[in-house]
Amino acid sequence: MNTTTFMDETEARAEICRVGRSLFERGYVHATAGNISVRLADGFLITPTDACLGNLQPERLARLDAQGQQLSGDRASKTIQLHRRIYAADEQARCVIHTHSTHLVACSLRADPLNSDMAELLPPITPYFVMKVGHVPHIAYHRPGAPEAAEAVAQAISRYAVTGTPIRAVMLARLGPNVWHDSPASAMAVLEELEETAKLHLLAPAAPLGDEQIDELRRVFGAYW
Repeated sequence: MNTTTFMDETEARAEICRVGRSLFERGYVHATAGNISVRLADGFLITPTDACLGNLQPERLARLDAQGQQLSGDRASKTIQLHRRIYAADEQARCVIHTHSTHLVACSLRADPLNSDMAELLPPITPYFVMKVGHVPHIAYHRPGAPEAAEAVAQAISRYAVTGTPIRAVMLARLGPNVWHDSPASAMAVLEELEETAKLHLLAPAAPLGDEQIDELRRVFGAYW
């Protein structure tokens, strides 16, 4: 992806609303849980605090400048600080989606690391999880909006980048995933694959793919694992 390319603001507003409605209608989010942001050339758009993703209005999305100060729209979600840390840690990220997706939260409740951010949420049980999602660090529990969570996520992104296995998702313990990619549509696709993998893991626990199988996915498809 060309890292200098940003979405047009009008297009970004429409895409946030489209993706939010799609996620809500298919049960990836409920009530007023979840949020979506897009990084623009000169700032950010993010869904308002306590907004239902199924009923977003383009003109009411929160518009922020490059320093995170709100310029217009309804009051920005408190998660903007976490989103900004993700954008700062991964220069290719253009959209961040956070949900409370049921199967992912269920997996988190089973694992629930109390003091460690080194654990991963899911084993590599399917090839598409390896190719489309990759490693998913399970971030120890912090209250919603806590700056400690944002710091832990930024550290996880940096830690994996150093090993040559960049990540595009983390799981906040007991809360839900944050996923990111170069567009809202691409970020939604990551979320969909991640939630489906969590569902499979709960329904039919299986041995992970072996080293040889993962190496083949690296060679043939360029998977980061």
